[in-house]
Amino acid sequence: MQARDADAATRLYDLADVLRPWAIRAAATLRLADHIMAGCRSVAALAKASHSNADALHRLLRYLETQGLVLEGPAGHYALTDVGAALADNHPAQLRSWLDQEGGMGRADVAAAGILEAVRGGSPVYDHFFGLPFWEDLEGHPDRRRAFDELMREQLELPAPHIAAAYDWGDVRHVVDVGGGTGALLAAILEGSPHARGTLVDLPRTTEQARALIRARNLSDRVSVVGRSFFEPLPPGKDVYILNIVLHDWPDTDAISILRRCAEAASPSGRVLVIESLRSLDGNYLASAMDLYMLILFGGRERSLEQLDELFQSAGLRRSRVAGTVGDRSLIECTTIAR
Repeated sequence: MQARDADAATRLYDLADVLRPWAIRAAATLRLADHIMAGCRSVAALAKASHSNADALHRLLRYLETQGLVLEGPAGHYALTDVGAALADNHPAQLRSWLDQEGGMGRADVAAAGILEAVRGGSPVYDHFFGLPFWEDLEGHPDRRRAFDELMREQLELPAPHIAAAYDWGDVRHVVDVGGGTGALLAAILEGSPHARGTLVDLPRTTEQARALIRARNLSDRVSVVGRSFFEPLPPGKDVYILNIVLHDWPDTDAISILRRCAEAASPSGRVLVIESLRSLDGNYLASAMDLYMLILFGGRERSLEQLDELFQSAGLRRSRVAGTVGDRSLIECTTIAR
């Protein structure tokens, strides 16, 4: 075998290695980085802290050392490398909870093993592994649901003030956040627009968290919370209906249904503000990986502006403008087509 062929084969084997991602997820789930930081450095101490078999854990640690996450020092005591330290709960990147096999996304990672079937059939495969679609399965496991909600809270609350500042709310009297989660975005909008009122629509379980956040932000007198699905009729006649990172979770038929509910509810001069990532999928690792995850889990997808336009048209909407960007998210303003 020539050197170039050998290098290519080595690279391919490295890319295809299935053990590394699961070993790292095992370390995240066992909280090994946190235990080492807390002073548990021997195999015995780590096994006790993580409720693991000592011999099996030692074998895992040896493998993690070959991957550059830990270092074995004198007396068999383990230390973290900079990479291994990124698995700690208090690390700024907050990766541990995403990799926790008992957390909100643990089963999602398992479903990735069905990528072949998803590609052949063009449909989600999560239910093939766990018997139910992702959302229904999550609802049946309260602990994982809470962990998932916490992951999503971080994703939605951090950019909320920036999204609120990226759009002109001056003539908006009432805004409806459709699938608004904990209410962070709606609260940020209303705090910057004291003339406006708001309504948050989400499933009843989620609205409990939203009410708590709204009370904490002293906005209860300006916000109504409605516990229902966004596939049901929405509060009618308001000025702006927001869909913040909602559509990419759904296949086209469902995305059109959600948009149509917004179009039906909007006043004649109302608007629908769709917030989605418009990153190119060509050569973009993060965007293309998210696109595959959406397929595997929900049958959703990352969409281009042209693909969103097709959904808007089918739902009785037309894009009026891209009103702003926040990071990789675009604020796409739509109006209703005259009926």
